[in-house]
Amino acid sequence: VQLVESGGGLVQPGGSLRLSCTASGFDFSSSSMYWVRQGPGKGLEWVASITPAGGIGTYSDSVKGRFSVWRENAKNTLYLHGLKLKPEATAVYYCARDRKGFVKGQGTQVTVSS
Repeated sequence: VQLVESGGGLVQPGGSLRLSCTASGFDFSSSSMYWVRQGPGKGLEWVASITPAGGIGTYSDSVKGRFSVWRENAKNTLYLHGLKLKPEATAVYYCARDRKGFVKGQGTQVTVSS
């Protein structure tokens, strides 16, 4: 199993993020997928989930209404788009095969700061 995230960086408060995750080594199109994050000094936090066909996304209360998750099964790729970012969104973002992040990629750093 390999999960490779990309797209992080420095974002100003109120700005946006667009993350990608390329998956390999398992049947991506049959798997629910997840985004989790870990802020500085904090534990892993579930952010979003998406069903295998991509029809249903669910979100934590902290990002609901501002983040969107979707996928392209033909490309084995998962995406996360976030708007109106707040400083508390600063974290390493991981795509994962499970909600608790037991199987996840190496992560991509997102820093929200002016």
